[in-house]
Amino acid sequence: MSKILVIEDESAIRRVLVKILVEESDSYSVQEAEDGLSGIETIKKEDFDLVLCDIKMPKMDGVEVLEAAKKIKPEIPFIMISGHGDLDTAVNTMRMGAFDYISKPPDLNRLLTTVRNALDRKELVVENKILKKKVSKNYEMVGNSEEIGVIKDMIEKVAPTDARVLITGSNGTGKELVAHWLHQKSPRSAAPFIEVNCAAIPSELIESELFGHVKGAFTSAVKDRAGKFEAANKGTIFLDEIGDMSLSAQAKVLRALQENKISRVGSDKDIKVDVRVLAATNKDLKKEIEDGKFREDLYHRLAVILIKVPALNDRRDDIPILIEHFAKKIASEQGTAPKEFSKKATELLKGYDWTGNVRELRNVVERLIILGGKEVSEEDVKLFASK
Repeated sequence: MSKILVIEDESAIRRVLVKILVEESDSYSVQEAEDGLSGIETIKKEDFDLVLCDIKMPKMDGVEVLEAAKKIKPEIPFIMISGHGDLDTAVNTMRMGAFDYISKPPDLNRLLTTVRNALDRKELVVENKILKKKVSKNYEMVGNSEEIGVIKDMIEKVAPTDARVLITGSNGTGKELVAHWLHQKSPRSAAPFIEVNCAAIPSELIESELFGHVKGAFTSAVKDRAGKFEAANKGTIFLDEIGDMSLSAQAKVLRALQENKISRVGSDKDIKVDVRVLAATNKDLKKEIEDGKFREDLYHRLAVILIKVPALNDRRDDIPILIEHFAKKIASEQGTAPKEFSKKATELLKGYDWTGNVRELRNVVERLIILGGKEVSEEDVKLFASK
């Protein structure tokens, strides 16, 4: 049920507004406040999905109410009620964050349409916040070990800056999680996060994928196409497995980092881009440089900050926490109750050699949840997670 507060000092208009809303839908719960001061006190005590607020009132006018409410509960949409002489003020309140305004006397259809639109907007905002929380949890870094603590501290320091970061570590350690956290904790978090797996794209297509192309640039280029750098404008681009990128593509990335501009394949026109670059690799780039497979100048451009993600074998104390985390997550995905792991089962898993790192552990936990007993036992681990 949507809760609506009507703040109006003229009792006749207040009664009309309440009557219209109550008769319109039995899903509206409507409360009244006879002036701005009592309206603000009510907003402090209760949560509302929408406020209808008169502009000219004693004690505290509508502009002051809107301003105060936005500081207390900024997510509440406001519809301002204006007299004929208040239209300029009503328009100004929209610049201050009001959803819309209606004139006195209120037109029935205009009022109800505006109310429905404001409530729909509020619902979308709430859904978006929930979705953002879910996305954030998908990339949660789990662990209390000293090694993970160091990485979390580095992220807190580096994320608010535009410094480029090179993330190194073996496959399955969670390099992409570090990249996501750096983006989500940065001032660019509301802008796009574009991930490019350089190892998964054929070398002849990597430049088109990163920088786009113009029609006719090559046989299959039937129309102009923007690349990943353009898509990431104002946000972050994550170049995963950058050690697998071709030397020609490396040269173009270097130019993008030096000049903040790119050109599409087949075009000599420059396009300005504002992108933070994060990169990751499982290779030893210094050895790749010695072998002539990676540009040294690009390495130094990328490695302003170096973050090395430890192997799971180097942070075994996190394994019990990770098992519990994955058990809950898998149960949530499958719509089942989480399974407990016995102490002996956990200790046995803790002693394994995790060459596939956290990714391998997650797969083993899922296998044990599917194949093991009500409580995953030591015997289950020996049967289904043998190394």
